[in-house]
Amino acid sequence: MPSAQESEFLTEANERIARLPESVDRAAVKRVLILAYVLDEGVRVPVVGYRIGIDPLFGILPGAGDVLSGGVSLYIVVEAARLGVSDTTQLRMIANISLDVLVGAVPVVGDLFDVVWKANTRNFELVIEELAAEA
Repeated sequence: MPSAQESEFLTEANERIARLPESVDRAAVKRVLILAYVLDEGVRVPVVGYRIGIDPLFGILPGAGDVLSGGVSLYIVVEAARLGVSDTTQLRMIANISLDVLVGAVPVVGDLFDVVWKANTRNFELVIEELAAEA
């Protein structure tokens, strides 16, 4: 994983994790962060500076790529459940993934949507917001 200096997303996320209540399993939250980062933020596109992950690259594989991506994304929901995130938040997370998979399945438009939507980053945000609110 790159140093926090390479990504504003990582720096901010690690600071937020450090402020979580002591009762929160920070290792589990970091696993969610790492997966969200790899899927949505892992590579900085030269010149434009926009960050993408491997999730949009899965979309290159017609049909199977989006299903694979959705399956990997569900791990974040599993970790959220283990962390005690509410059912309502878990449903929102599943909705984010479902939208990502369904729109992502549309040729070309879906690939562009994957680059912008970043369902995994959104889901990390939902997890961290709920855990921080428990403080």
